[in-house]
Amino acid sequence: MSATLNAGRTRAALRTSARVSGELLLVLVAAAVVLWALGRMWSVVWPLIVGLLLTTLTWPPTRYLRRRGLPPALAAALVTVLFLLVAAGTVALIAVPVASESGELADGVVEGVDRLREWAAGPPLNIDDAQIAGAFDSATARIQDSAGAIASTAVTGVSTVVSGIVTAVLALFLMFFFLKDGPRFLPWLGRQLPGRLATDVPAVAARCWNVLGAFVRSQALVGLLDAVFIGLGLWLLDVPLVLPLAVLTFVSAFVPIVGALFAGFVAVLIALVSNGLTDALIVLAIIVAVQQLEGNVFQPMIQSRGLGLHAAVVLLAVTLGGSLSGIVGSLLAVPVAALIAVVWNYLREQLTDPPGEPRPEATPA
Repeated sequence: MSATLNAGRTRAALRTSARVSGELLLVLVAAAVVLWALGRMWSVVWPLIVGLLLTTLTWPPTRYLRRRGLPPALAAALVTVLFLLVAAGTVALIAVPVASESGELADGVVEGVDRLREWAAGPPLNIDDAQIAGAFDSATARIQDSAGAIASTAVTGVSTVVSGIVTAVLALFLMFFFLKDGPRFLPWLGRQLPGRLATDVPAVAARCWNVLGAFVRSQALVGLLDAVFIGLGLWLLDVPLVLPLAVLTFVSAFVPIVGALFAGFVAVLIALVSNGLTDALIVLAIIVAVQQLEGNVFQPMIQSRGLGLHAAVVLLAVTLGGSLSGIVGSLLAVPVAALIAVVWNYLREQLTDPPGEPRPEATPA
């Protein structure tokens, strides 16, 4: 005889499932409202995020100067100026050698185009100059027909560049104020909150700050590994502009996906116009191998150790962030996942019984 379900237990399970589903739905609605509000305020939130990330990078020298007795405003100003000088020096380290080699690179581009045309004229393509000229005229006509779309795209690009400049300026000002007044923020925040929030919120904020610092340091280490390995490969192949390309690789590591693609494209292009197709293919293979090692080995291992996240969680977070919000989502996915883990671990600590403390007995009905 088959066993029958207990009606009371079934109703209790259904009620529990309905209650948990309703509570989870409310949490998801609240999260959606928060994300919607952040999206509406993105023009302010994005400079704030960039400013915080820059502050985690520049706080150690500021802390050192403050411990040496410098006033907070002076220490913050010196570090901000030093940061601007380093940024300008990085740009100069890339731009000056490229400008000095621009003549040879231009000649290499022309020679590369001539080689490509000669190769296309032979078998199996057999494309002669008349066909190339016809294709060029057709492309020119299409460009002329699409002048309006090109103009609107150019305007959009200009507005994007202007928005990026405004964001950078705001982030620098915010970085200065964070460096100057940052240590006073958590005590001030604790005084504004009632009850346990006066203790819990500053404690969580301090842990989140440490996690952001670990993220920036780990990203810098990943970029350094990329720059060293790719630069070593370029040096062995005698590709020109090795140092600027290595610096570009390090800087672009802070911009996921697009940064690696841009730096790799520049390196392969310079190898092609200076050393030929064979070396360019070898450079491409080196870059692909290093990027695969970085994305699947170095970055998950380094960030999982520094942020307290499993390597698989790092990979899944980057994938999900990129699919939801593109480049910005990929950039913020790992620190957001780490911050969520910080909040979750703090909640677990507060909700867990201390060791040795007896659990409350259930009251008999």
